[in-house]
Amino acid sequence: MTTLETTGQTATALRPAPGLLLASQLVFNIGFYAVVPFLALVMTRDFGLAATAVGIVLGARVFSQQGLFLVGGMITDRWGARRAVLAGCLVRVSGYLTLAMAGSFPLFLLGAVLTGMGGALFSPALESLVGKAEERRRSTGGKAPALFALLAICGEIGAVAGPLLGALLLGVSFTWAALAGAVVFTVMAGVLWHSLPAEGPRPVPAMQKPATPLRPTARQAAATERAEGSVGSGRTEGTAAMLRDRGFVAFAALYSVNLLAYNQLYFGLPVELARTGAGPEVLAGLFAVASLLTVALQWPISRLTARIGAGRALTAGFILKGLAFGTMAVLAQVPAAGTMQLLPPLLLVVGLCLGHMCIGPVAMPLVLDFARGRRTGIYYGLLASMGGCAVLLGNTVLGPLYAGAAQPGPDAAWPWALLAALTVLPAVGLPRLLPAKT
Repeated sequence: MTTLETTGQTATALRPAPGLLLASQLVFNIGFYAVVPFLALVMTRDFGLAATAVGIVLGARVFSQQGLFLVGGMITDRWGARRAVLAGCLVRVSGYLTLAMAGSFPLFLLGAVLTGMGGALFSPALESLVGKAEERRRSTGGKAPALFALLAICGEIGAVAGPLLGALLLGVSFTWAALAGAVVFTVMAGVLWHSLPAEGPRPVPAMQKPATPLRPTARQAAATERAEGSVGSGRTEGTAAMLRDRGFVAFAALYSVNLLAYNQLYFGLPVELARTGAGPEVLAGLFAVASLLTVALQWPISRLTARIGAGRALTAGFILKGLAFGTMAVLAQVPAAGTMQLLPPLLLVVGLCLGHMCIGPVAMPLVLDFARGRRTGIYYGLLASMGGCAVLLGNTVLGPLYAGAAQPGPDAAWPWALLAALTVLPAVGLPRLLPAKT
């Protein structure tokens, strides 16, 4: 068997099935949504923490996950995706065990940070694997919406089951909900350890006999230099090249508003429900609505965005999110009674979800075009790290504003108006930063 045949078979063996990757996202979100969406409610209702403290905990969780995605991407490129995924599962287990024991601000903060760090290891590795699968799909001339759209659908199916499981266990205690999340990620680590192919060393061509050395051609020497660079110095050069790409850095900075906006489902939405006196069952129901919307509409919206183009899709997505926040800025000032109390949070959820469905599956494949064949882990890492920084800073600013939004009135409009204004920046700027297709 020739070296090329052996290399080809090895590369094929190292390709995890797309179905395994999509199922991993499904289970990952079940464990996530069974616990994290209820953190704000538990900390305020059961432990009496102030809105500012809650904002710090939630912002720290997002920053330790999204903000450290760049580090997670670099670890993925260095360790390999399999090791990074397994490490992420185990770190998240430790975070959930800490949350299960939490009863004060420091433990909630520590548990949230560990939970986020687990995601920072897991998600860039998974996205890198999906990105490779997407490149293979492109190379075969596939015309269907990107695998990232399927990834979003599978994630949202898990997001339907997670809050329902969490609300059920929350009826017993938050400790049981956190322990259930730890069990989910423990089982997941075992399955992935068994199912993900081990990443062995790169195949090395057989050495020539010393008596008959062969002088490589210029093309062969260049190919060898590129291959060696990708193993060693390519890691640092890839990071430097990414940071020198002003277009991608600007794209990531503007795209960070997307995560800040979507994170208000976990920060701003509970504040709005507390204002109306709704309980955890309403929060779980709204998360189920969000997930069902995504499951039902993500695929047709992805087909639509593929037709209208990335620039228009990104603009439309941020406009939808801005309209959701603008509607909240108006309705939060008006006292509501009866079923009308659910109208503002329902409109918020629908607007954020529709916008997110337009933005995410369009933006993620664009990273492949920015990378231009280089390792993608650090690119996805920087994209998410910018979002984590935006959430940490944004939630710190929004915390005091949300504290004034506990009662209907003019002060209740400020956090939502600020968020609506922020969405204008990416709606206008991102279409001007699109990369050339590779």
